[in-house]
Amino acid sequence: MITARAAAIFEPVGRSVGTARSFVRDTLQGWGLADLIDDAVVLTSELVTNAVVHAGTSAEVHCLRDSKGVRIEVVDRHPERDLPVKEAMRGPADPDSEGGRGLMLCAALSARWGVEYTSSDKRVWFRLDQPTFPVGTRSAGPVLPVDALPTAEHRVRVAVVQVNGDETVTTWNQDARELFGHTEEQVTGKPLTDLAAWPQTPGTGTSIAEALTLSRWEGSYGLRAADGRTVPVYASHLRVRDAEGEPTTVCLLVREEESAILQSPARGLLPGFARDSAEHPGEALEALIGSPPPDDLDGLLQRTVERARDMLDGDAAFLLLATDDETELEVRASTGLPSTRQRFARVPVETGSGRYSSARMPSVHDDLATAPGAVPLLSGTGMHAVVTVPLKVEGRLTGSLGVASETPGRYRNEEALRLQFAADRIALAVESARLTELERMRRGSLSFLVEASELLAGTLDRDQTLALMAQMTVPTLATWCAVYTITEPGAEPVLSYVLHEDEDRIDGIKALLQRVDPPSPDVSLGVRSWTAPADAAHDTALRSSLRSLALGEYQGSGAPGTTLSTASAVGGETVILPLIARNRVIGLLTLGRPTDERFRQETLELAEDLSRRAALALDNARLYSERTAISQSLQRSLLPPELPEIPGVDVEVIYRAAGEGNEVGGDFYDLFPIREGAYGFAIGDVCGTGPLAAAVTGLARHALRLLAREGLGGPAVLERLNAAILDEGARARFLTLLYGELWPQPDGGALLKMVCAGHPLPLRLKPDGSVAPAAEPQPLLGVIEDLELHEETFVLAPGDVLLCVTDGVTERREGSRMLGDDGLAEVLSTCTGLTAGAVAARVLRAVERFASDSPSDDMAILTLRVPE
Repeated sequence: MITARAAAIFEPVGRSVGTARSFVRDTLQGWGLADLIDDAVVLTSELVTNAVVHAGTSAEVHCLRDSKGVRIEVVDRHPERDLPVKEAMRGPADPDSEGGRGLMLCAALSARWGVEYTSSDKRVWFRLDQPTFPVGTRSAGPVLPVDALPTAEHRVRVAVVQVNGDETVTTWNQDARELFGHTEEQVTGKPLTDLAAWPQTPGTGTSIAEALTLSRWEGSYGLRAADGRTVPVYASHLRVRDAEGEPTTVCLLVREEESAILQSPARGLLPGFARDSAEHPGEALEALIGSPPPDDLDGLLQRTVERARDMLDGDAAFLLLATDDETELEVRASTGLPSTRQRFARVPVETGSGRYSSARMPSVHDDLATAPGAVPLLSGTGMHAVVTVPLKVEGRLTGSLGVASETPGRYRNEEALRLQFAADRIALAVESARLTELERMRRGSLSFLVEASELLAGTLDRDQTLALMAQMTVPTLATWCAVYTITEPGAEPVLSYVLHEDEDRIDGIKALLQRVDPPSPDVSLGVRSWTAPADAAHDTALRSSLRSLALGEYQGSGAPGTTLSTASAVGGETVILPLIARNRVIGLLTLGRPTDERFRQETLELAEDLSRRAALALDNARLYSERTAISQSLQRSLLPPELPEIPGVDVEVIYRAAGEGNEVGGDFYDLFPIREGAYGFAIGDVCGTGPLAAAVTGLARHALRLLAREGLGGPAVLERLNAAILDEGARARFLTLLYGELWPQPDGGALLKMVCAGHPLPLRLKPDGSVAPAAEPQPLLGVIEDLELHEETFVLAPGDVLLCVTDGVTERREGSRMLGDDGLAEVLSTCTGLTAGAVAARVLRAVERFASDSPSDDMAILTLRVPE
């Protein structure tokens, strides 16, 4: 008696297969037939694929529920299409017949099935019955021998933790205290996530916080015990409503090694397989991959190949996953094969034109010796018989599973059918795990590229950029890397940086690469393999070994071992990625793996993204270095040459320009001979800092020298400089300047004539420690046209010190405090008896210590002293 019905129509497009699976899954879930969902979904998927993909017609799916189970019907509008019913009923079935695979699965998995024809349609149906258990039994497992039972501690402890809606702990039982050492008082009211030692690896799965919001969840995580240990646990969460209707989660926790206590029981053997379970116990999904299945893709694939090998009593097994375009298969797991069968190596899907040369169809080879190249992965491995079957999802090739034997003729179509059944049951799980891994890698790649971009953008130093490029690739993307740079178009690549995850091998790899011709910078070659390092390392290691054997002993300290170590380090796959920036190849990034290791395609794609960012960062560093060199060269041209030696006068100058990378700013100084026995000196401050101020600095310094050597006096020199500054127009900057002329005297001392145009007054220190201004203030330059100035004359006696500074010294601030003229005079008063250099150094030290932050203004200090 039918107790419930559900039906849906699906258009003849590929995505309808997935939609039909979801419809059946949701329908059976709603009817409470969870035990039948997996088989129903597998069979529906195959039958709908036959209709919408192969027959090209729409498909109707009818679900009919009764008291014993469910009947599912798939109806299409192409009744004249042949169905291999006879072939499906015969045994053993031919697994090469892809069109009849849906009916083979019906025969294997369903309690009953059939095909009905009408004048307008064709109806394929199958029936699944619910497992029957004794009264009071929800599920049951077989009787197992004692040594097959899961292990547990003598005293099993099950922690019961209740967490309310805001994720804080409300209940913590005695077993929880015994397991983790925390008392109930210590954890009550705290978020459970605070105890998490590894709630998840970001981007790879469900975190504890997410798991607490789900209606039901099982899985593993770690909790931090009171003594700091991390306790791995297996958890079962159930979300319920409390008496007030608020959601709360009940968590049952056991030690990870006792996970069998809480794991949901595996379903019993499927009805279609029950008949053969005694003869072929490995054909059930649970027997193939175990229960529960591994959480990660690599673990799932490795367990699959090991169980497939055991199921067919083979000597080796392998599993390959298809690329997105289904043109190549990538080795992802193997067992029983030599290490030369490299992981992530690729083989073509189509190896020839014959039926058995395609990975899209099941195939059985009695002896590979008679069909060399039929299975490239097994070439040279000693395997003879091999059976391979495709992994397909929605009619799309997702991989290939194979089992091989050293005995010719070991496998027949019956083994291919059994392996195909296993492959069909694992294909969905593998594809789901693959997509999860791709999503995890995508998130990890985005995070990696964001971090790499930030690091590369944080420096404009070429050498540091090269180091960052290498450090970001090793060991994340490669075991070792080398960066070649190209200074100009047409130049040979130059080895600029080498890095290996083992620092002891860097020198050996660098020496090897220096002996090898650099790779071609031809951008048209794109990303490509490079075998020269591996070939050179192999030849060097071989010659070294032969030389050692001929001599009867190793020469040197460990030389052959070092050579062999280098050969092993570069013996795997090596790829070259061009570094292209602004439509020019500026270098090459070389990535390498050790012997027998290859790169995943996803890794190479990520490396390409990184190389584009790194190339732009490296080119920016180059441009910055070039511009910095030009700027510094121009700035140095504004500084005076070496200071002349003045007889009888001790001179010292200290100059600090504000701003990173600036050697010259708005403050300037000069000391130069005017004529025999006469010297000019100047110290000034142009309004502002940086290049604009430096331009006026250059004008002032060169004009002073020229005018002074024309025989003009101090006032005339400054008046003409004032006119020159005003002639600059909008580029003009007002200028404070102290200019003086000095004549050393034969009997000691020096005659000075000075003009102070708006500049901080020079200070004169006498041997008795008194300090006084040595000039009077006058108008600054670059403001008014008709400027009248006068000079002041005095003699600098033996032991006297003349200190001239810019306002960067006197206006040094710390909050509301300022050093000022009085503070400078106080510092100078302590310099009695010091040389000119010591006086200048003490003043600078006082300025730097006056405030905690770095000086923000240019500073110049000029000190003249007549020795006693």
